Amino acid sequence: MSTADHLRALHEQGFTLFPSVLDTRAVAALRERIDRLRPIHWDYLGLLDDHFKCVFNRGPEWLPYLDLPGVIEVAEAALGADCHVIGQTAWRSRPGFIGADLHLDHLVMELPERLLDDPAFQLPMQICTAHLYLDDITPDLCPTRVIPGSHRAGRRPRPGETHWRGREPEAVLCRAGDLLLFRSELWHAGSRNLSPNRSRYLLQIHYGRRMVAQKFSPYLAFQFSPAVLAACTPRQRRLLGDHEPAEYD
Repeated sequence: MSTADHLRALHEQGFTLFPSVLDTRAVAALRERIDRLRPIHWDYLGLLDDHFKCVFNRGPEWLPYLDLPGVIEVAEAALGADCHVIGQTAWRSRPGFIGADLHLDHLVMELPERLLDDPAFQLPMQICTAHLYLDDITPDLCPTRVIPGSHRAGRRPRPGETHWRGREPEAVLCRAGDLLLFRSELWHAGSRNLSPNRSRYLLQIHYGRRMVAQKFSPYLAFQFSPAVLAACTPRQRRLLGDHEPAEYD
């Protein structure tokens, strides 16, 4: 698919899938990097899952995942050439992990569905999330579930709501190295790890428009690693917040 095709899917379906973003060797290398992570600040090692924030700041080896070829072009087309990264998180979800109920990540404002039903109206995107899967995702291994088109609901799912316009969430079954990019208004859900012995490895990259705040915990105490900044390309520096002066700067 071309950049235009992926962008069209984000507007029409609310998500798009990139096959084979990483090859087998690159997947194995990234899984090993996640296994070497140790919690700092707000990270945690849980009973059923492990969660590491701002991993781009752990070393230059994490920088290439900020602007993966083919993916970054779509993020920039969706959010503007001056978009940036607002977070990057590594997850390891072990057997027994319980995923999230149906939700959306961010809604700028509620809008009437009659407006969103108009094909002439194109809802601008503010935030998109990339899920880089490091396992073959099968029905028992925590598949992400999405409701195509639900970004046009104009609202959040209500408590206990499990479908939109009769559509139930659909599991995204894919291969290790594939990447799912979805917009923040899309109704989606996590799911359980029903595998007896497999953990799901996942790297998340969150992209936002220039005016969306970056979420670099622990916030006031956050400091960029000098080694990371020294290794950045110009695009990666911009993604980490080194913007040209603009309004409110």
